[in-house]
Amino acid sequence: MGDPHRVGIVGLGFISRAYLSTLHGHPAVRVTAVADLDTARSSAVAAEFPGTEAVSVERLLGGAEVDTVLNLTVPAAHAEISLRAVDAGKNVFVEKPLAVTFPDGRAVVERAAAAGVLVGCAPDTVLGTGTQTARAAIDSGLIGRPLSASAVMVTPGHERWHPDPDFYYIAGGGPLLDMGPYYITALIHLLGPVRAVIGAAARLRTERVIGSGVRAGSRIPVEVDTHVSGVLEHTNGALSTITTSFDGVATTAAPIEVHGELGTLAVPDPNHFDGDTRLFPLGGTGWRTLAPSAGYTGAGRGVGLLDLVAAGGQRAPRAGGELALHVLETMTAVLRAADEGRRVELTTTVERPSPVPLTSVDEVVPQPFA
Repeated sequence: MGDPHRVGIVGLGFISRAYLSTLHGHPAVRVTAVADLDTARSSAVAAEFPGTEAVSVERLLGGAEVDTVLNLTVPAAHAEISLRAVDAGKNVFVEKPLAVTFPDGRAVVERAAAAGVLVGCAPDTVLGTGTQTARAAIDSGLIGRPLSASAVMVTPGHERWHPDPDFYYIAGGGPLLDMGPYYITALIHLLGPVRAVIGAAARLRTERVIGSGVRAGSRIPVEVDTHVSGVLEHTNGALSTITTSFDGVATTAAPIEVHGELGTLAVPDPNHFDGDTRLFPLGGTGWRTLAPSAGYTGAGRGVGLLDLVAAGGQRAPRAGGELALHVLETMTAVLRAADEGRRVELTTTVERPSPVPLTSVDEVVPQPFA
């Protein structure tokens, strides 16, 4: 095995702990540097993880010994930080969404291609055994030709648990841009790219109340739609319906269901790496659980970056920039369709990422970049 791939992390907020848990100590990578606008926070993280240096954002992006920048900043900063990393000749892996706007996302992908560096993007949960087992079932013909799918995400809103939830309710936030990447990325892995969308959206509250942390009780404004529904026309002819909402308490709907000529699959929550994939065959009398047959086992946040390292530029990363750009355009097209009251055709497409064989995340090894 070659030397560990050097990773630098920009942004050490809530989600960074999950990434550090996966990456620190993994033989394929070494977290060499961390940076945050709060220098005390970056110093504390560096002290906790031996071999990791706390540096400024400028140094990490420009001069630090880093091969890939892990961009965990707030969504509004995703494009700026990614472009700076790309311009410095570094690969970048971005927390979802790729960018707040489709033009910004396209700029990241196009400039990376011109610079000869790679872009990866969350969510990488779909590389776990949950979504990948469902994909293997579809690809093997277990439900026959897939005809339609549904995806549902309903929550009262993140302000109930997140101590600083403001960014969920401003431009770049909302339930679709926040949680839609999990569901739409999974639908593309399962059914392939999207060619057109329609949509509807609503915003019934103008403010939210923070429920935890030092700001508990504070009110924050709501500047985006908080209930969004869409219909996705896949290139293969299948139709997916998606609902994402910060305006519901609970739902009995399966996170994702795929309906085919010979059966229906209940797909586990794409916000998680594993979970039961269940099949109800045509003419059957009930659901049966499928044994995990594909995907990274033992996976956590950051497995998409490990997959990018394992690709080494010799194949497309399974959580790659072109997929993330297509997901971003799909989401922004649904919001545009809702705003304009019409069907919107997409300008991008993408190949379905290659399936993930049943593989332990510990078996991922770095490849020399082509």
